[in-house]
Amino acid sequence: MIARHIAIGCDHRGLELKEKVKDILGSKGYSYKDFGCYTEESVDYPDIAELVCKSIKDGESDSGILICSTGAGMSIAANKMNGIRAVLCFDSFLALRARQHNDANVLCLASNVNPDSVRDIVYNFLDGIFEGDRHQRRIDKIKAIESRNRQAC
Repeated sequence: MIARHIAIGCDHRGLELKEKVKDILGSKGYSYKDFGCYTEESVDYPDIAELVCKSIKDGESDSGILICSTGAGMSIAANKMNGIRAVLCFDSFLALRARQHNDANVLCLASNVNPDSVRDIVYNFLDGIFEGDRHQRRIDKIKAIESRNRQAC
């Protein structure tokens, strides 16, 4: 599925890159909802990750983009939500494969990612199409792990 509506969010360290990514989304015709943050005042990234991922789980957004200093915190927080497959990407090849093979639905970026790479990373992630087949079997196993652990809590 090619994403059409994107949920986007960042912490205070990702604000500058988030604004650049919003321009990239707009230039390609994607619609998006910005879940914050909106200033450089310190915020806690898990709060933003939860808002973006809830939008995906509720069907309001097709996929999401999260940005923090390293991208790692956002990725960890996002992956705590069932049904979210967030991936931290530093290059366009990884972004494409994450969509094709892992059906990733959230792209996480570090605020200092190479500025010359951002456009290709975002486009490859959003335009990548899940290949299914043997990869679907693996996604089903991930879902089974989520289900088992949801019941155990």
